[in-house]
Amino acid sequence: MTATRGFGIDIGGSGIKGALVDLETGQLIGERHRIETPQPSTPEAVADVVAEIVRIAEWNGPVGVTLPAVVKKGVAHTAANIDHAWIGTDADALFAKRLGKSVADVAMLNDADAAGMAEIRFGDEAARTGVTALLTFGTGIGSAVFHDGKLVPNTEFGHLEVDGHDAEKRAAASVKDNEGLSYHQWAKRVHRYLTVLENLIWPDLFIVGGGVSKKAEKWVPLLDVRTPVIVASLQNNAGIVGAAAAAVEGIEH
Repeated sequence: MTATRGFGIDIGGSGIKGALVDLETGQLIGERHRIETPQPSTPEAVADVVAEIVRIAEWNGPVGVTLPAVVKKGVAHTAANIDHAWIGTDADALFAKRLGKSVADVAMLNDADAAGMAEIRFGDEAARTGVTALLTFGTGIGSAVFHDGKLVPNTEFGHLEVDGHDAEKRAAASVKDNEGLSYHQWAKRVHRYLTVLENLIWPDLFIVGGGVSKKAEKWVPLLDVRTPVIVASLQNNAGIVGAAAAAVEGIEH
């Protein structure tokens, strides 16, 4: 019988968040624990924070962990908004050792992929048919693409070149804050990014998530793109939920 609870940790460029998850509803159980991402965000420093979150939560079962990176068979191959020392790191082995667990009890996956998996499972049913692209707007832009509910892992559409720039350098939520942009100004950049992406992959649905999705009413209505846009139902907790499910169900890429 599949466990009905799991523990997920979502590693971001600014914060590392973890919580216990009810895998029947997709809702967090109890408190979400957040610790700022250490600077520099080396593998060892991040592993220490992850271990601290697990300790605070008093959790002893399998742990799912997301990284803002391409993750294949537990190894990080890129490092977006985290220290470049992650590239080539066997994250499975690192976290298993630091948490005192077997590699089989740790699931590693890309952060946007985890968020997308959670949305497909617990969010709007419309996302389960056709081509769906989930985009997380935070320190950077993460992407997850699904066809009829099946994930195409490790897409990196946040790094598309748009008008001569890496897309996330112009349209991530962090850029809005760092440049003091209004929601209207920032939405113009998001709109431009989405038009480029939709002309490449012709999705049937965009799901937008990340921390800025909590203020969706301030910017999503300003997006006048061909593809329908909906807000992630789990908002900024989607990565945690997807990671928890992956840990229990043994999903990894």
